[in-house]
Amino acid sequence: MDKAVFPAGAYCRAVEGIIAAGQRMDRHGWVPATAGNISIRLPDGNLAITRSGGHKGLLGADGVIAVDMAGVPLNAGDRPSAETLLHCQIYAHDPQAGAVLHGHSVASTVLSMLGGDALVLEGYEVQKVFAGQTTHGARVHVPIFDNDQDIARLSRVVAPHLDGMRAGYIIRGHGVYVWGADMDTALARLEGLEFLLACELEKRKFG
Repeated sequence: MDKAVFPAGAYCRAVEGIIAAGQRMDRHGWVPATAGNISIRLPDGNLAITRSGGHKGLLGADGVIAVDMAGVPLNAGDRPSAETLLHCQIYAHDPQAGAVLHGHSVASTVLSMLGGDALVLEGYEVQKVFAGQTTHGARVHVPIFDNDQDIARLSRVVAPHLDGMRAGYIIRGHGVYVWGADMDTALARLEGLEFLLACELEKRKFG
């Protein structure tokens, strides 16, 4: 199926938004090499998502493809990221989700490998970037799931916890997943989470 089936403006805006998000994430060092993936929900319910294997800071229009809600490419021959199913899962679970971001920062990678099934963030003003957080005194739980190359199996492990995720989640030794109603919201939440994770990592360095 040719991409012309989409409303040209909507698809082009999605591609532009994904390219800009990739550049912003790259500037922070959150998508090294070909790591990470980025998606936007299109008006018809399909998704625009980064193609497998591309550097997110160097994306062009050909680095973004369209898939349906099962992760199947709408153009024969397109190769989506192996983790496309995790994006689809978030969109299916949350009808308000309009953008999903996945990055591989140093802080999320290191902290998640220190053990435990969650990180608890408390006392930070920035945590109010997450939905439902109105005070720095609240406790924000960020679940950590063991990495698994079987993405379908990993998605089944994640599924029961999605309702309680205000700040996204972390795959151990891998990186974070964050989403929002639109790309601006998703980016704000990603930057907030990454700031808090960096603070936690610094705190642990000082004991």
